[in-house]
Amino acid sequence: MPDGTSTANLYRPKLFTTLKEGYGGADFRKDVMAALTVAIVALPLSMAFGVASGVNPARGLYTAIVGGFLVSALGGSRFQIGGPAGAFIVLIAATVAHYGVDGLLVTVMMSGALLAILGISRLGSLIRHIPHAVTVGFTAGIAVTILASQLKDLGGLTLAGREPGPLLPKLAALGGAIGTLNPWALGLGLGTAALIFLQRRYRPTWPGMILAVAAASLAAFALHFPVETIGARFGELPHGLPAPHLPQIDAEKLVTLFPVALSFTLLGGVESLLSAKVADSMTGRKHRANMELVAQGIANIASALFGGIAVTGTIARTATNVRAGARSPLSGMMHAAFVLLFMLVAAPLASYIPLATLAGLLLVVCWTMADKGEFAALLRAWPSAAVLLATFLLTIVRDLTAGIIAGCVLAALLALMHRKVKEEGA
Repeated sequence: MPDGTSTANLYRPKLFTTLKEGYGGADFRKDVMAALTVAIVALPLSMAFGVASGVNPARGLYTAIVGGFLVSALGGSRFQIGGPAGAFIVLIAATVAHYGVDGLLVTVMMSGALLAILGISRLGSLIRHIPHAVTVGFTAGIAVTILASQLKDLGGLTLAGREPGPLLPKLAALGGAIGTLNPWALGLGLGTAALIFLQRRYRPTWPGMILAVAAASLAAFALHFPVETIGARFGELPHGLPAPHLPQIDAEKLVTLFPVALSFTLLGGVESLLSAKVADSMTGRKHRANMELVAQGIANIASALFGGIAVTGTIARTATNVRAGARSPLSGMMHAAFVLLFMLVAAPLASYIPLATLAGLLLVVCWTMADKGEFAALLRAWPSAAVLLATFLLTIVRDLTAGIIAGCVLAALLALMHRKVKEEGA
């Protein structure tokens, strides 16, 4: 069977290719089991990403259902799983804080259109050429920023005013509220993280995240722990998808939000193609980068129409899909259907999940997201260390876009200097 290299430039969803090559009952059974496995992972993560992004958990689920289905149905990868991602938490939270949920939805739609344009313009290969040190640096920076954003719920802290967005003022405000620390919330959050790590160590085939969230929620309910829950902050989750609707759009809003949409587009393109590349390395196949960007664009537009947040390819869920034996994009489509089914059936139970438990889950996400081995390896050579640290530090003290641009510019300058020195020495 060809690995897909010869057709990597085509605008044809991998779903069509898979079905054309032949798809049988054994393939379908493998896809069903992989879809169920990924859905079990995606369910608590989608809610956690929604809460951490400054919106309600239902919007994270809408994103996994609508965006996840379309990324798989239309995408250029056989194994890509789309949905909400931790990398977008900081961008989404800042957008909601400045422009409200309506502004966020417009931004996501604009980003979707830009992603589709990038794919149609065949610029997918350019995004994949972002230097490795930049990718490692901004990923680690995002992990640190997400970790800081979870400290309030992890410790059950009560702030006198609104939680600051920038890292240093945020840490100062949280430090000033240390007297309000809720030991029950802290115990639940750290216990959730510890349980997930232990299950990964000793029972790697178990669905550690959902089991840890269920155990912590049951303990909090049965023992009447004084902690804030999803239900207390957001009310009961809806029992299905809302009707699609357009957010309010006008020319002034489009102009104002365009720079923000560019940040969403840059991150979405990098994250989705990096995830597809990880799937390629695990399976020996080749994804269609431009088709993938078009699919990501359509998925983002549709997600916003249903009230969802930004959609991208998700590395951990995509890897889980591959390891679970997925054979085709139908696995990703069915994963979205399973998340919808869980939402229809178990929505009332989600109200009992403590917010500290979701914060503990995101601690695990942050630890996994940061490639600590690569970070240390890149520090050993000064050119890669300079690019890495510039990207990392600007990401955490300024924003993601500044970090990526600075890292890419610095990497280009260092490459030119190296070439000049090499030519002079020749």
